[in-house]
Amino acid sequence: MTAMTDTAREIPGEGVVRLVDYLAAELTRAGVTHMFGVGGANIEDLYDAVHRTGTIRGVVAKHEFSAVTMADGYARATRRLGVVAATSGGGAMNLVPGLAEAYASRVPVLALVGQPPTGQEGLGAFQDSSGKAGSFDAREVFTPVSRFCARVDDADSLVELLPRAIAAAQADPKGPAVLLLPKDVQQAQVESPDRGLTPPPVVPLPTASAPGLEPEAVDAASAALRGASRVLVIAGEGVAAADARAELAELARRLGAWVAVTPDAKDVFDNRATRFAGVAGVMGHANVEDCLRRADVCLLVGTRLPLLARGGLDQALAATPVVCIDPEPPFVAGIALGGNLRDALRAVAGRLPPRPLPCPEHAGPLPTLPPAPVPQAGAGTLSYAEAVAAVEAALPQDAHVFVDAGNAGASAVHLLPAPRHGRFVVAVGMGGMGYTFGAGIGAALATGRRTYVLAGDGAFFMHGMEVHTAAEYDAPVTFVIFNNNAHAMCAVREELIQGGVRSDDLFARTDVAGGVATAFPALDAGRAGDGAQLRRALLRGNASSGPAFVAVDCDPREIPPFLPFLSFTASAENTESTESEESSDERGPVHVG
Repeated sequence: MTAMTDTAREIPGEGVVRLVDYLAAELTRAGVTHMFGVGGANIEDLYDAVHRTGTIRGVVAKHEFSAVTMADGYARATRRLGVVAATSGGGAMNLVPGLAEAYASRVPVLALVGQPPTGQEGLGAFQDSSGKAGSFDAREVFTPVSRFCARVDDADSLVELLPRAIAAAQADPKGPAVLLLPKDVQQAQVESPDRGLTPPPVVPLPTASAPGLEPEAVDAASAALRGASRVLVIAGEGVAAADARAELAELARRLGAWVAVTPDAKDVFDNRATRFAGVAGVMGHANVEDCLRRADVCLLVGTRLPLLARGGLDQALAATPVVCIDPEPPFVAGIALGGNLRDALRAVAGRLPPRPLPCPEHAGPLPTLPPAPVPQAGAGTLSYAEAVAAVEAALPQDAHVFVDAGNAGASAVHLLPAPRHGRFVVAVGMGGMGYTFGAGIGAALATGRRTYVLAGDGAFFMHGMEVHTAAEYDAPVTFVIFNNNAHAMCAVREELIQGGVRSDDLFARTDVAGGVATAFPALDAGRAGDGAQLRRALLRGNASSGPAFVAVDCDPREIPPFLPFLSFTASAENTESTESEESSDERGPVHVG
């Protein structure tokens, strides 16, 4: 490779390209179709190179957090590498919470982060994060939320670092990789790839490579399952990430098992199947606990069973043998079978009789609906159940659904069946409010499918201005805003747990739909006063090619089907008093932040 150029606008000569042109070409070769981000002086060369490829679409977000979630949603919807780019300084720092979500949820994202020119490092450069002369080191910021992080100090090193970064992002456990790109390195002239520059093959880092199946673990898992007459499977997001839905369904048929899903994995098993038991954990269905207590073995597939997925189940789990098939060990004691998830499922199924077995009778995912507050006269509010029912009636079966944090999100996870042929995504890694606005756009642009974003007004006020991005790129996203003029989950906690002595999280009424309609006159945006109006608005959005926006008013006092709140309701007390279930004292508290 040739030396770096000194002139920012120097045009490469014959047979050479800028380093960013080489980088953009390699992203194309890796199958990347979109790059999400926010521009700036120290990343503008990459945007220019991406534009010149003609194969990668550069998408400019309103905020770097949402740019990461766009890459995240793109990756979850396509199972391809998501790419985000940002400039130095505040732009780079705004990436951190989004990368933390991708890290915690095992989503493959490559972050390309601009840095000041190397010659200015340690000399008071604007937005210096080189770690020199009292500046902080960006590597120390990004390393804890990435599988791989490196500074590209010169043009030659990118040929090695780029494939290592891509491999680390895509190997189990998946997650973000970060490359820090000084501006002068981006502008360096290198030999054109079509003139003999051959990058090395993509080889995963030794620390990130996925182990093979251990025969002893396969034997132990298979033996435990063969000896069980009743099995409850709890399937997680790892099934979607590994594209292992067919393998999961086949194993469940051979076991005659009930199948439950974690809150972030509703789409990994048909929610309308007779063996579907419901959602496990704090947003889940009582039937899952009942099936678990009746089961001889609990089989975890594609999940380590974190607290949100096992809340309320710990006592039953302690009394039930557990087998876990996942690349990572479970959070509960049991037999662990690691390695490639699809290979492991096939290996275990291959040791079972091939005939399908019916599952034992069970109640199914009956909803838990706490008593709704008494409606206020003339309020025109919808209950969560009414709003979700309207969404279910209009939702295309090939649509994607992205559900945000909060009371509305908990209700959607509990009540809304996943579309048969689309994703149903809940970001529970960090649970950041506003995740869905970017993620839904990323998924919609990547796949061209209608994508529903279900979010509360609190999430909208954090990152809802990505509606502008959806309008700019004509993304087929339907934004459904449950507006209770509150951070309602916080308000409910304050009322139930802290005695209702303060009202910090209750706000004055805001006409969200009216504001959006005024800001974006060409956007189909409005408020629905009842379930029928909401369904009609959603159907109009389905028939369009671009974005749509509808808001419904909800009551901030309504308690969602969220386990930490249910012990405070009369219906929960009545349920817990029956002879077939333990009391609330026996179950113990469920702590969720």
